[in-house]
Amino acid sequence: MPFIPHTDADIDAMLAAIGARSIDDLFDEIPKELRAGKLTQVPEGLSEMDITRLMSARAAQDGTYLNFIGAGAYEHHIPAAVWEIVTRGEFYSAYTPYQAEASQGTLQLLYEFQTMMASLTGMDVSNASLYEGASALAEAVLMAVRAHKKSRRILMPQTVHPIYRRVVRAIVKNQDIELVEAPYSAEDGNTPMDALKRFEGQDFAALVIPQPNFFGVLEDVDELTDWAHANNMFVIGLVNPTSLALLKAPGDWGAKGADIAAGEGQPLGAPLSSGGPYYGFLCCKEALVRQMPGRIVGRTVDLEGKPGFTLTLQAREQHIRRSKATSNICTNQGLVVAASTIYMSLLGPDGLERVAAACHANVNALVQKLTSVKGVVRAFKRPVFHEAVVKLDAPVADVLQALEAEKILGGFDLTPFYPELGQALLVCATETRTVDDITHYAQQLDRVLAQRQSANAHAARTV
Repeated sequence: MPFIPHTDADIDAMLAAIGARSIDDLFDEIPKELRAGKLTQVPEGLSEMDITRLMSARAAQDGTYLNFIGAGAYEHHIPAAVWEIVTRGEFYSAYTPYQAEASQGTLQLLYEFQTMMASLTGMDVSNASLYEGASALAEAVLMAVRAHKKSRRILMPQTVHPIYRRVVRAIVKNQDIELVEAPYSAEDGNTPMDALKRFEGQDFAALVIPQPNFFGVLEDVDELTDWAHANNMFVIGLVNPTSLALLKAPGDWGAKGADIAAGEGQPLGAPLSSGGPYYGFLCCKEALVRQMPGRIVGRTVDLEGKPGFTLTLQAREQHIRRSKATSNICTNQGLVVAASTIYMSLLGPDGLERVAAACHANVNALVQKLTSVKGVVRAFKRPVFHEAVVKLDAPVADVLQALEAEKILGGFDLTPFYPELGQALLVCATETRTVDDITHYAQQLDRVLAQRQSANAHAARTV
């Protein structure tokens, strides 16, 4: 834990050097009536040994759970070296580079991150990150509208993460941008071409294509991309970065490739951490680079021909021109981006591919095991990555509560977001799940459903 080495003698010496009698003198400009006073409810400080014991006991109260929840935040193995390096002082204390005189080390790291993300997505350009995946999608929508110039409508499939759709709508609704939802196939869980025919010839700035979609289902990205371009729309690829180690990059979709790629960077070296901090990535073709928010780090040479790094494009507060501004995004999640850069460097293309392949194998094994349980069926027929949807013959919320009592986080309840699917459950298995984990989950699910079926049969006989 952090250690503050100042003794009382050190503090007195520092105060004497600046001519202050006490620490309170440093805040004498604050009126007394505005000061909080003594913190009477805060206990005395504990020793390092006691605070370590207290925090360990608090952490133990949370328990250890088997996690089968995905839905946009994924439990991947993170090599110990990643955060050991990231928490070094030169990374940990370095804030977002606002000015050109920012440290070369920070700029080089961001340049390497951009290079990796552009390579992973098959795009020409990447920025130095945004707040998180949902707002990154919103920024991609704004980019498309600015570049299109004619339309302020976006075709947004219902297979896009429902929370992402909610965030995008909140950000763009007061800018006269309309999100039109495209339906999905109840049988396959994807956005079929037949569902888009009604929109042919209409005026849209872009089509969003999630790959994989929120159900884990793989979309027909080539057909969707070519259809969108044929109808004068940009294509925004909303992608899981881990999946791109196996799946076709957005830049290679269809005849021309997607125009913009966005998503959540958490799978690349960031722990679940109770929901953050995470970061959003945003990449595009070179033709759209002037519409990209945030900042871009470039590589150049100085007057002596030595290589160096500098901010090439940035959208800062002082550059904003009211309605003509690209965005008011003025920072990035630099520390988490540093972790992702180190994570990708350590794994390399082969390592990331092995992670993705293990995720794919595990989710298929999970679905196979769960659907062998009476009362569980697979919802969709199409191939999946990372996660899949199953249907239960019991209320999902009750089943999840029963599983949690057995230290199992059984998945994401889809019923509030997709009630038309019935009692549908989104389950996920990353490379961190073992055969024993999957078997244990299936056994406990079987027990929970059998108990409910027995209780229902008894109640029916009683009536």
